[in-house]
Amino acid sequence: MSSRDESVSRRKFLGAAGGAAVTVGLAGCSDNDGEDSDGSDGSDGSDGSNGSDGSDGSDGGDDTSLLRYGRGSHSATLDFQNSTSGEVAKVTEQIYDTLINFEPGESTLTDGLASDYSLDGETASLTLKEGVTFHNGEEFTAQDFEATYRRFVDSEYEYYAGDDYVSAYGPFTLGNWIDEIQVDGDYEMTIQLTQTYAPFLRNLAMFAAAVHSEAAIEEYGTDLSENAVGTGPFELNTLDDSNEQIRLDAYDDYWGDGPQVDEAVFVTVGENSTRAQSLASGELDIIDGLGAQSSQQVESADSAELVRTEGINIGYMAFNIAAVEEFQDRRVRQAVSHAINTEAIVNQIYAGFATEASQPLPPNVLGHNDDIEPYPYDPEQAQSLLEEAGYGDGFSFELATFQNPRGYNPSPLQTAETVASNLGEVGIEVEINQQSFAPFLEYTAQGRHDACFLGWYTDNADPDNFAYVLLHPQVEESELTEGQDWVSFDTEGYNTSNRSAWANQEYMDLVEEGQQTTTESDRAELYNEAMQIAHDEAPWVYLDYAEELRGVANRVNGFQIAAISGPYLNLVSLE
Repeated sequence: MSSRDESVSRRKFLGAAGGAAVTVGLAGCSDNDGEDSDGSDGSDGSDGSNGSDGSDGSDGGDDTSLLRYGRGSHSATLDFQNSTSGEVAKVTEQIYDTLINFEPGESTLTDGLASDYSLDGETASLTLKEGVTFHNGEEFTAQDFEATYRRFVDSEYEYYAGDDYVSAYGPFTLGNWIDEIQVDGDYEMTIQLTQTYAPFLRNLAMFAAAVHSEAAIEEYGTDLSENAVGTGPFELNTLDDSNEQIRLDAYDDYWGDGPQVDEAVFVTVGENSTRAQSLASGELDIIDGLGAQSSQQVESADSAELVRTEGINIGYMAFNIAAVEEFQDRRVRQAVSHAINTEAIVNQIYAGFATEASQPLPPNVLGHNDDIEPYPYDPEQAQSLLEEAGYGDGFSFELATFQNPRGYNPSPLQTAETVASNLGEVGIEVEINQQSFAPFLEYTAQGRHDACFLGWYTDNADPDNFAYVLLHPQVEESELTEGQDWVSFDTEGYNTSNRSAWANQEYMDLVEEGQQTTTESDRAELYNEAMQIAHDEAPWVYLDYAEELRGVANRVNGFQIAAISGPYLNLVSLE
């Protein structure tokens, strides 16, 4: 057995003991005991840590350095092609790499598995790094990316993962834009696009564009959901669904920086306040999914600090226009927007860690229209619009929400109760349907909701990642009905990330033109106009733009909070 095998074996053995300590420490306090009266599960986040015997993260003596990351929800899969969830991404980004990366904490692009890359019109050219190996020992080549792409979007491919398995990311990340991949040897690749598509290189840096091993694709098929094999800084040790923990080992042959810890474990602690208590007591090193009370707990802890930065996200309530007749009248959607006191939600429930939203694009994304104001809280105007639309006596609908805290909605039940109370004042009855996060995502992706809370963390900081991904139906023009601004969820090719079923032709034309426009000022003008339409037509109630918040133990060094990608656990060490 090689020295590397001995090192890994020792690390895994010692890690088992460390994992037991984490489990015992948290087992008695992961129930409903507080904060924001939420439930359990969830969040999107980032970040890491390391240390022990020397900051190189190697096995020194008998100790291993174990980073403990606390979050509100477990990952439903370990395959980035099988999910749209940020909970999945924060783990898979430790195991897998993309061709292009984002600079940690920034929106600028940098090398990933590709050492050189360019986009000229409809042609992307990439030179790949040599000597990179997957965790199964296979060398990374261009053929791996080609196989990864085909597994995601090509139904003719022998190893296509299947319509019921692949996520909505397939088409809008790669499938809609790639016409052909030309592989020239192992390390040169040319991608011909279907059209000029300005954000393409940024799409290659998204978590859903990471690279599988071709050999692993052929060996595991859809069992990659629990047998992750990447080129990333950490490799899978244990997937423990019953205890909602995922343990990773440092990958000794990683091509990039770090990792500087021997192990990392993702621990699920459903309650925000319990997670904050575990950080303060030293049971966890980094936590996310923070609300008002838990953020204050972190700020007051001697052993940790609250780290915050401007986010690139939006929280919203989507109307299912196809399912609810009342929502098919924009005056009703506008009335609901006026009837909900988003200012109170942001200032009182979210405690100032967010600002009111006015449109789909956050303020720090190209194309955000600075001239648009949030819908003012105005019950009288809401009542007037309802009467004008013929619903002065009110109506009822179901509001689906998740139990777990999310950065853009850290207190979903309290927010839902506020919405229900506000709408009750104008005669609209709301039934709250609260679910844990994974079933909630499936429920709403199938269009079974009347309305639902959701939100979006940017994948690439491009306006297309909001405007097209979330509010364009992405169906053939022949599937649209003239004079109707919605489309059914069961329409062939429908983009289920558009939870509102909205299909406004003028908006779609502007967004499509924005994709093919490369001059920044011209793109900004197009998206400004699209944002005005999205505001006026109100397919969503625009709730908030949230800050990114993390609780970080004092012993953590090198932490990088990031609004895009991450957490960058490979860069972090522990004192």
